[in-house]
Amino acid sequence: MARGDESRERLMVAATAEFAEHGIAGARVDRIAEAAGVNKAQMYAWYGSKDGLFEAVFARHLQAIVDSVPLTADDLPGYVTRLYDSYLTDPELVRLSSWYRLEKVPTGALLSGRADLTDPKLEAIARAQREGRIVDGIRPDEVYALLIALAGTWSPVSGTFTASGSDPEADHERRRATLRDVVTRALVPS
Repeated sequence: MARGDESRERLMVAATAEFAEHGIAGARVDRIAEAAGVNKAQMYAWYGSKDGLFEAVFARHLQAIVDSVPLTADDLPGYVTRLYDSYLTDPELVRLSSWYRLEKVPTGALLSGRADLTDPKLEAIARAQREGRIVDGIRPDEVYALLIALAGTWSPVSGTFTASGSDPEADHERRRATLRDVVTRALVPS
Protein backbone atom coordinates (compact mmCIF):
# COMPACT_ATOMS: atom_id res chain seq x y z
CA MET A 1 0.00 0.00 0.00
CA ALA A 2 1.42 3.40 -0.98
CA ARG A 3 2.08 5.97 1.72
CA GLY A 4 -0.80 8.20 0.55
CA ASP A 5 -3.13 5.20 0.58
CA GLU A 6 -2.07 4.36 4.13
CA SER A 7 -2.71 7.94 5.22
CA ARG A 8 -6.13 7.94 3.59
CA GLU A 9 -6.97 4.64 5.28
CA ARG A 10 -5.96 6.00 8.70
CA LEU A 11 -8.02 9.09 7.95
CA MET A 12 -11.09 7.00 7.05
CA VAL A 13 -10.78 4.99 10.27
CA ALA A 14 -10.37 8.11 12.42
CA ALA A 15 -13.15 9.99 10.63
CA THR A 16 -15.51 7.02 10.93
CA ALA A 17 -15.02 6.90 14.70
CA GLU A 18 -15.38 10.67 15.07
CA PHE A 19 -18.49 11.02 12.88
CA ALA A 20 -20.18 7.95 14.37
CA GLU A 21 -19.64 9.33 17.86
CA HIS A 22 -20.36 13.03 17.30
CA GLY A 23 -22.19 13.45 13.99
CA ILE A 24 -21.22 16.00 11.39
CA ALA A 25 -21.79 19.14 13.43
CA GLY A 26 -20.11 17.75 16.54
CA ALA A 27 -17.13 16.17 14.80
CA ARG A 28 -13.88 18.09 15.02
CA VAL A 29 -11.43 18.12 12.14
CA ASP A 30 -8.55 18.65 14.58
CA ARG A 31 -9.39 15.42 16.43
CA ILE A 32 -9.73 13.49 13.17
CA ALA A 33 -6.40 14.77 11.83
CA GLU A 34 -4.62 14.08 15.10
CA ALA A 35 -6.05 10.56 15.43
CA ALA A 36 -5.13 9.78 11.82
CA GLY A 37 -1.70 11.40 11.96
CA VAL A 38 -2.66 13.38 8.86
CA ASN A 39 -2.10 17.04 8.13
CA LYS A 40 -5.38 19.01 8.04
CA ALA A 41 -4.33 20.73 4.82
CA GLN A 42 -3.85 17.32 3.17
CA MET A 43 -7.23 16.18 4.45
CA TYR A 44 -8.90 19.25 2.93
CA ALA A 45 -7.01 18.71 -0.33
CA TRP A 46 -8.37 15.15 -0.51
CA TYR A 47 -11.98 15.80 0.56
CA GLY A 48 -12.57 19.56 0.26
CA SER A 49 -14.38 20.00 3.56
CA LYS A 50 -15.60 18.26 6.68
CA ASP A 51 -18.86 17.56 4.82
CA GLY A 52 -16.89 16.06 1.92
CA LEU A 53 -15.03 13.81 4.34
CA PHE A 54 -18.30 12.72 5.96
CA GLU A 55 -19.78 11.93 2.53
CA ALA A 56 -16.73 9.78 1.73
CA VAL A 57 -16.99 7.95 5.07
CA PHE A 58 -20.72 7.37 4.66
CA ALA A 59 -20.37 6.16 1.07
CA ARG A 60 -17.61 3.75 2.06
CA HIS A 61 -19.61 2.17 4.86
CA LEU A 62 -22.83 2.15 2.89
CA GLN A 63 -21.19 0.32 0.01
CA ALA A 64 -19.65 -2.16 2.46
CA ILE A 65 -23.02 -3.05 3.99
CA VAL A 66 -24.68 -3.35 0.59
CA ASP A 67 -21.89 -5.66 -0.56
CA SER A 68 -21.82 -7.75 2.61
CA VAL A 69 -25.60 -8.16 3.03
CA PRO A 70 -27.22 -8.53 -0.38
CA LEU A 71 -31.01 -8.55 -0.47
CA THR A 72 -32.38 -12.01 -1.15
CA ALA A 73 -36.02 -11.69 -2.14
CA ASP A 74 -36.40 -15.47 -1.83
CA ASP A 75 -35.35 -15.31 1.82
CA LEU A 76 -36.53 -12.07 3.45
CA PRO A 77 -36.36 -13.58 6.96
CA GLY A 78 -32.73 -14.54 6.33
CA TYR A 79 -31.97 -11.11 4.89
CA VAL A 80 -33.30 -9.35 7.99
CA THR A 81 -31.33 -11.58 10.36
CA ARG A 82 -28.14 -11.01 8.34
CA LEU A 83 -28.75 -7.26 8.59
CA TYR A 84 -29.27 -7.63 12.36
CA ASP A 85 -25.92 -9.42 12.57
CA SER A 86 -24.22 -6.76 10.44
CA TYR A 87 -25.45 -4.06 12.80
CA LEU A 88 -23.78 -5.96 15.65
CA THR A 89 -20.47 -6.20 13.83
CA ASP A 90 -20.58 -2.72 12.21
CA PRO A 91 -22.61 -0.46 14.53
CA GLU A 92 -20.89 2.59 13.08
CA LEU A 93 -23.00 2.26 9.93
CA VAL A 94 -26.21 2.56 11.91
CA ARG A 95 -24.92 5.60 13.77
CA LEU A 96 -23.56 7.19 10.57
CA SER A 97 -26.90 6.58 8.84
CA SER A 98 -28.70 8.20 11.75
CA TRP A 99 -26.46 11.24 11.66
CA TYR A 100 -26.91 11.41 7.88
CA ARG A 101 -30.68 11.32 8.41
CA LEU A 102 -30.61 13.97 11.14
CA GLU A 103 -28.12 16.35 9.56
CA LYS A 104 -28.35 15.84 5.81
CA VAL A 105 -31.69 14.28 4.77
CA PRO A 106 -34.31 14.91 7.47
CA THR A 107 -37.22 13.75 5.30
CA GLY A 108 -37.79 11.59 2.26
CA ALA A 109 -35.62 8.77 0.97
CA LEU A 110 -32.33 8.54 2.85
CA LEU A 111 -30.55 7.29 -0.25
CA SER A 112 -32.10 9.71 -2.71
CA GLY A 113 -29.79 9.87 -5.67
CA ARG A 114 -28.34 6.41 -4.99
CA ALA A 115 -30.57 4.42 -7.34
CA ASP A 116 -27.57 2.20 -8.04
CA LEU A 117 -27.95 0.84 -4.50
CA THR A 118 -31.72 0.88 -4.09
CA ASP A 119 -33.18 0.07 -7.51
CA PRO A 120 -31.86 -3.51 -7.71
CA LYS A 121 -33.36 -4.26 -4.29
CA LEU A 122 -36.72 -2.72 -5.18
CA GLU A 123 -36.77 -4.54 -8.52
CA ALA A 124 -36.03 -7.86 -6.79
CA ILE A 125 -38.88 -7.25 -4.33
CA ALA A 126 -41.29 -6.28 -7.14
CA ARG A 127 -40.32 -9.40 -9.13
CA ALA A 128 -40.85 -11.61 -6.08
CA GLN A 129 -44.24 -9.97 -5.52
CA ARG A 130 -45.27 -10.68 -9.13
CA GLU A 131 -44.16 -14.30 -8.67
CA GLY A 132 -46.14 -14.63 -5.42
CA ARG A 133 -43.09 -15.02 -3.13
CA ILE A 134 -43.69 -11.74 -1.27
CA VAL A 135 -47.12 -10.41 -0.40
CA ASP A 136 -48.47 -7.87 -2.85
CA GLY A 137 -50.43 -4.80 -1.90
CA ILE A 138 -47.40 -3.20 -0.23
CA ARG A 139 -45.15 -1.09 -2.43
CA PRO A 140 -41.63 -2.51 -2.90
CA ASP A 141 -40.03 0.58 -1.33
CA GLU A 142 -42.28 0.16 1.70
CA VAL A 143 -41.44 -3.55 1.98
CA TYR A 144 -37.79 -2.55 1.94
CA ALA A 145 -38.36 0.17 4.56
CA LEU A 146 -40.08 -2.36 6.82
CA LEU A 147 -37.18 -4.80 6.45
CA ILE A 148 -34.62 -2.16 7.37
CA ALA A 149 -36.70 -0.98 10.33
CA LEU A 150 -37.18 -4.52 11.64
CA ALA A 151 -33.48 -5.33 11.31
CA GLY A 152 -32.70 -2.21 13.32
CA THR A 153 -35.06 -3.06 16.18
CA TRP A 154 -32.10 -3.70 18.52
CA SER A 155 -29.59 -1.46 16.72
CA PRO A 156 -27.45 1.29 18.27
CA VAL A 157 -30.24 3.81 17.63
CA SER A 158 -33.06 1.73 19.08
CA GLY A 159 -35.51 3.65 21.21
CA THR A 160 -35.94 0.69 23.52
CA PHE A 161 -32.92 -1.63 23.75
CA THR A 162 -29.57 -1.74 21.97
CA ALA A 163 -28.01 -5.16 21.47
CA SER A 164 -24.29 -5.71 21.77
CA GLY A 165 -22.02 -8.30 20.25
CA SER A 166 -21.17 -9.30 23.81
CA ASP A 167 -24.77 -10.25 24.64
CA PRO A 168 -25.28 -13.98 25.22
CA GLU A 169 -25.68 -15.91 21.96
CA ALA A 170 -29.04 -17.20 23.22
CA ASP A 171 -30.31 -13.58 23.23
CA HIS A 172 -29.13 -13.05 19.66
CA GLU A 173 -30.71 -16.28 18.50
CA ARG A 174 -34.00 -15.37 20.19
CA ARG A 175 -33.96 -11.97 18.41
CA ARG A 176 -33.11 -13.60 15.07
CA ALA A 177 -35.98 -16.07 15.54
CA THR A 178 -38.32 -13.18 16.33
CA LEU A 179 -37.23 -11.32 13.21
CA ARG A 180 -37.65 -14.42 11.04
CA ASP A 181 -41.11 -15.05 12.48
CA VAL A 182 -42.35 -11.47 12.09
CA VAL A 183 -41.06 -11.12 8.51
CA THR A 184 -42.49 -14.51 7.55
CA ARG A 185 -45.91 -13.71 9.01
CA ALA A 186 -46.04 -10.19 7.56
CA LEU A 187 -44.43 -10.49 4.15
CA VAL A 188 -44.22 -14.10 2.98
CA PRO A 189 -47.45 -15.59 1.58
CA SER A 190 -48.53 -18.82 3.28
